[in-house]
Amino acid sequence: MNQVVKEINKAWEIVKIARNANRPSSNYYIKAICDKFVSLNGDRNLEDDKAVITGMCKIEGISVVIIGISKGENLKENIMRNFGMAKPEGYKKALRVMKFAESHRMPIICLVDTPGAYCGVEAEENGEGMAIANNLLEMSRMRVPIVSVFVGEGGSGGALGLGVADKVLMLENAIYSILSPEGFASILWKDPKRAEEAADKMRLTAADLKELQVIDEVISEPYGGAHTNKDEAAMIIKNAILKELMELMKHNIDEILEERYKKFREIGNIW
Repeated sequence: MNQVVKEINKAWEIVKIARNANRPSSNYYIKAICDKFVSLNGDRNLEDDKAVITGMCKIEGISVVIIGISKGENLKENIMRNFGMAKPEGYKKALRVMKFAESHRMPIICLVDTPGAYCGVEAEENGEGMAIANNLLEMSRMRVPIVSVFVGEGGSGGALGLGVADKVLMLENAIYSILSPEGFASILWKDPKRAEEAADKMRLTAADLKELQVIDEVISEPYGGAHTNKDEAAMIIKNAILKELMELMKHNIDEILEERYKKFREIGNIW
């Protein structure tokens, strides 16, 4: 019994670290790891969703397109970025920029920190589900290397909309799941107060997902979490991205696409 409680507390502690208000989000990492960043804004249809940051940059001389779902770094930015809950326009902007990357043969880097896509009535009316589905389809066949890094929360389809990649990495205190532990507990047990127990059942930690082969690598964080040393965390992420990019760039795109297809077809077939 004590062991069960210990494991539940461990998963819930990681959830709390992933949600820590001082934890750096994607916008911080973009500024920290890019040598030069030029933003590309708008979905060319309705508006520019500030929850999704997109642009071109260089990382140690390698030209890439970088896309991040971000919560922001303070209350003013949290509100501007809708606390990391992207609208359909954000996913459409991301796809537009990914197609730009494909046409210019530039690798794509995705940074994910979202509790989930925005679920307001307006978002549903504007095609939230379709926007995410289009990203899944197009990313599955995008003819450039893709690396996705989960840096905080990775909630539901909102996270998956930038998660179809050749290499999926997670910070050790990030989470990635079908919905929040509170939502899971509400649906399964009709009791959101059992969120701590739900966190363990959901297998949402980086260690769990690596074991289940949902992700490829776990990225270590500074002691206590990325928020305790943001600069060090950024450099660790930068080095992890560069390692994966250099390996992917050794292969031709047809090989990469074949491996990407196999990767997602085999998820769940580990037993």
